[in-house]
Amino acid sequence: MNELFKYLLGAKDQIITLLFEHIKLTALSVGIAILIGIPLGILISYIKKINKPVIGIASVIQAIPSMALLGFAIPFLGIGTTPAIVMVILYSLLPIIKNTTTGINNIDQQMLEAARGIGLTKFQILTKVQIPLALPVIMSGIRISAVTAVGLMTMAAFIGGGGLGYLVFSGIRTVNNYQILAGAIPACILALLVDGILGIVESLVTPISLQKTNTKNNRERAKTRRIQKVVLATTCCLIALVFVVTGSQKISNKKIIAIGSKDFTEQEIISNMLSELIERKTDISVDRKFSLGGTQIAFSALKSGAIDMYVDYSGTAYGDILKYPPISDVEKVYTTVKKDFKDKYNIEVLKQMKFNNTYALAVKKETAEKYNLNTISDLAKIGDQFVATTSLEFLNREDGVVGLKKKYGFNFKDEIGIDGSSKYAALMNNDSDVVDAFSTDGLLKKYDLALLEDDKNFFPPYYAVPLIHYETLEKYPEIKPLIEELGDLLTDDIVSELNYRVDELKEDPKDVAADFLEKQGLV
Repeated sequence: MNELFKYLLGAKDQIITLLFEHIKLTALSVGIAILIGIPLGILISYIKKINKPVIGIASVIQAIPSMALLGFAIPFLGIGTTPAIVMVILYSLLPIIKNTTTGINNIDQQMLEAARGIGLTKFQILTKVQIPLALPVIMSGIRISAVTAVGLMTMAAFIGGGGLGYLVFSGIRTVNNYQILAGAIPACILALLVDGILGIVESLVTPISLQKTNTKNNRERAKTRRIQKVVLATTCCLIALVFVVTGSQKISNKKIIAIGSKDFTEQEIISNMLSELIERKTDISVDRKFSLGGTQIAFSALKSGAIDMYVDYSGTAYGDILKYPPISDVEKVYTTVKKDFKDKYNIEVLKQMKFNNTYALAVKKETAEKYNLNTISDLAKIGDQFVATTSLEFLNREDGVVGLKKKYGFNFKDEIGIDGSSKYAALMNNDSDVVDAFSTDGLLKKYDLALLEDDKNFFPPYYAVPLIHYETLEKYPEIKPLIEELGDLLTDDIVSELNYRVDELKEDPKDVAADFLEKQGLV
């Protein structure tokens, strides 16, 4: 527990910043959902024919997995906050629409008849009778949506949208339980606070005549309502302050490059190096959009212009993006990727970095000794006895499990897709026998695993290659020599050690990156 408190204190600035982002995104999403949901609920309570279709569509959206919805939205909306906000808005609609129409439809018909009897118009009946009486039920739906939105908004970090989910995903990736809790605990507290504040609002909008009260308690009730109003007003002011503060933090420099990264340690370290190097050696500011997920998300962001640059790997670009069958010819892979990216996407592929983060299969050392496993061919002889837990990308790629089984002619007993460092946890808990790994993974050293030799040279070369929009490079040519100078220093051993410092020693990727740049005299 003491270690957790130490971590939370050390990361308090980052936690506060991400908490502000989370509040802003959640408030904006729920606010827009209210503006859409309440009018829709009112509309379908009057036009009965569209009741079922509207509720049905909202229910179907609610049933779609959030990750699938995000993945679908990225090609249209890019990355960052926009698709995350849209996702949360869509998920928030059902309770608001349903409670709005339920609240209006359940009002006593005799009361409505009396309103018509005294000459009120339909609009007056709606605004003076139906909405006020339905407000408690409507607020209940808003309350459900808002609390759910706090949890859902953690998904924003998966596509570079920020928020507390960044700490959760980073912690899962590096097996850092303290970092997971640093994101999860504030999110839970925020959800409870949102529920409590909206509970106050629900109480305030509930007519006294509908509350179970005793006439002797009128004075106490009035005092309580005054306190509730003060709490509500203070909360509104704080939310407004969050919007002002986070809005004023936007980069004002006209020279800006958006640098992205995939969602694992090495990517974040290198992207921090590039960002720090560019900002320290030029007058260009960097908009950091790290941990964007896998290849397709990061590359889609680059194509759409949501980011200007990120680092990928030659084999990934050759096989996963360009869809060529895997080959081991280093020069051919690089020259093909460089030419095709320029011709097809107008993306410049810079000089390869020195390290080759190729795929590998890893097992526990005791497993390797027990079955005499040194190569993948050795594994192929008994592969049907082993359970493989691999990343989702590796499981479905031609340069992954699909092609690997064809090349070596074997099948696993079972194949389970697990992203991030959870696959290592499964291996160490004996829920798995084999995992895919990157040759520079810091977690290989942490768990002391045995790497199996690719004796048939199946895996393509995976040298790190910076990808950048051609227009961006033309606009800022001064960044090219900086990037290439850095790439010449990053060898397999150095990158593996840097990854180890983050994955095992729990150092911050930004600090590790800055420390390396300073020791190498680059900044």
